[in-house]
Amino acid sequence: MKQVILKVIKTQAIAATVSKTVFTGDVSGITAPGQFVNLRIGGLYLRRPISVCDLGEDMLTLVYKVVGKGTAALSEAKVGDAFDVLTGLGNGYDLSRAGDAPLLIGGGVGVPPLYYLAKKLTEQGIVPHVLLGFNRAEEVFFVKEFEALGAKVSLATVDGSAGKQGFVTDILPDSYSYFYACGPEPMLKAVFKAAKTDGELSFEERMGCGFGACMGCSCKTVTGYKRICKDGPVLRKGEILW
Repeated sequence: MKQVILKVIKTQAIAATVSKTVFTGDVSGITAPGQFVNLRIGGLYLRRPISVCDLGEDMLTLVYKVVGKGTAALSEAKVGDAFDVLTGLGNGYDLSRAGDAPLLIGGGVGVPPLYYLAKKLTEQGIVPHVLLGFNRAEEVFFVKEFEALGAKVSLATVDGSAGKQGFVTDILPDSYSYFYACGPEPMLKAVFKAAKTDGELSFEERMGCGFGACMGCSCKTVTGYKRICKDGPVLRKGEILW
């Protein structure tokens, strides 16, 4: 974990209730796709945890759903605004298990951390198949960005207004080497039951501290209780109790 000051260089809405903010500063504390950062936002007691969407030498991109005071304030940040940020939180995805044909499965705002994962996989010569699930066309984002990496993208929406009508589990391919998933718990449970291989699931949880001190985001696994913020947010399929 590293505490830094990051400055906003760009903020924009990219879909219905979804915004993207790009920061500049010391991002060396972030070492793996799937990790998250914890931002202090003025006037609010608890920091806001947000998954890393993309990373450059001195740039950090966050994509998030605007759902409350914290994310609303972030979405309205101006160029030059400075934020106190804890970086490099969580364990991240294990790229060594990907195999030659990994599947990336994202639902809603579970999609952003999969972009950085796809970027790192393609840098290693591994082309992933990406499944994206949203409620409706107005909420869809990052299809072109994944395609620009060379990834195959399959899209599903609940109302059928974009891609295939249904859920991401309705567009699971017959063959893949491993899977990485991130999204709301009902989606993760459905993927857990439908998946034909081993894989990793990244959990979205409310967090008090973000680095394992408060035990507020603990969940029970086959090896006992684990803290989503410290021992996760990524858990292996085989250790999850569902």
